[in-house]
Amino acid sequence: MARHDHHDHGGADLKSAARDRLTESGEQWTGMREAVFDALAGFDRPASAYDIAEAVSKAQDRRVAANSVYRILDLFVGANLARRVESANAYVANNHPGCLHDCIFLICDTCGQAKHIDDDSISNGVRKAAEKSGFAPTRPVIEVRGTCEDCAEA
Repeated sequence: MARHDHHDHGGADLKSAARDRLTESGEQWTGMREAVFDALAGFDRPASAYDIAEAVSKAQDRRVAANSVYRILDLFVGANLARRVESANAYVANNHPGCLHDCIFLICDTCGQAKHIDDDSISNGVRKAAEKSGFAPTRPVIEVRGTCEDCAEA
């Protein structure tokens, strides 16, 4: 992965960028996919499929099953609209869906917040170490657990 810069999207701009990215990948932006994306983007920390299903259920005043949400989240991860925080089995909206790259999560053990950072030198180092060991990496997952700045100051 080369050094890159990208624009972080937010609010309606993020939804528009996500919709554009999904349709560019040949998928449809349906009402249910929009509802799941809205719910996901509305969380301030990683959300499980059950959290998202509950939020969509409340917004639509009807029960939405978590297994339906899982299928949509898998599609979103594949299309780069969302990132999966592996250790928490939770998801976050990708603020720059048009930029494909490895990412690093800094996860606070106190409040659960996950901060996404990009550092190609670290992810490239992981890729090179894997290749040196005869392994062909497809998607490095780097998660660092600890205490965020806000919780450290409290």
